[in-house]
Amino acid sequence: MVLAVAEGASLAAAARILGVNHTTVLRRVNAFEARLGIRLFDRLPTGYALTAGGEELLGAARTMAETVNELARKLSGQDLRFEGTLRVTTTDTLMVSVLPPIMAAFRELHPGIRVEAMTQNSIANLTHRDADVAIRPVSQPQEILVGRRISGVAFAAYAARAYAETLPAEPKFGSLRWIAPDDSLANTGVARWMRSSLPDAEIAMRADSLVTMSHAAGAGMGIAALPCYLGDSLPGLVRVGGLIEEIGSALWVLVHDDLRRTARVHAFTKFVSGELQQRRDLLEGRLGGGVIERNAG
Repeated sequence: MVLAVAEGASLAAAARILGVNHTTVLRRVNAFEARLGIRLFDRLPTGYALTAGGEELLGAARTMAETVNELARKLSGQDLRFEGTLRVTTTDTLMVSVLPPIMAAFRELHPGIRVEAMTQNSIANLTHRDADVAIRPVSQPQEILVGRRISGVAFAAYAARAYAETLPAEPKFGSLRWIAPDDSLANTGVARWMRSSLPDAEIAMRADSLVTMSHAAGAGMGIAALPCYLGDSLPGLVRVGGLIEEIGSALWVLVHDDLRRTARVHAFTKFVSGELQQRRDLLEGRLGGGVIERNAG
């Protein structure tokens, strides 16, 4: 509880971390301080800040939490049963395109393993067991994680066919109407490429999800830079131009080293890796369906 409030710097953030309401967090903080007879947090207009005593307690709490997490990982790594819950962190783009049929096939093979999929833009913390497996496009995974690089991940510009066919024969990307990532995706390859290559382009819409951007593009709102495994999977979209090399990434299947010998984790990562490798042409942009060639200059 102290860790959650300290890391979130507010009751609301701590409540989200702990999965309770903020009044419960407030009650627990007050009761804990009363029991210890010290004040752990200064209540400031900007949030909760640790006192000197709180800082000391926080250090001990972090050490204890890490010890518990390490023990949990090692015990889980000895699990030889093909059953139980498997938490998988991935992206919404993968979950609306290539992963559902793969997970369905895995379920047929191992009905005793229940997969829980988490789609979010940030990578769940595998060290703290927020997830057991990560399936994500990343350029370079964390050193504490082990796994397999499946393939490259190609990107291209996509638009609704009706909109694409109204464009000049050789339009400049900078003169077109775009759907762009919002500030929550500012560190993604798409956002960096747009800032660098299209600083003055007309922005018709911003969104916090590439899936949302793909649907806006399909509705004719503008052009969106998308991973080819997503854009080529949506029948309402066609490519405008070739692959955008500056946005290329790689797809990895990753686990924490302590968990890779767990039966359900090993079975899942081996199966998913094999299935994804069979889809390398899609992931690397070699299966473009409707393609309208344009000049990306």
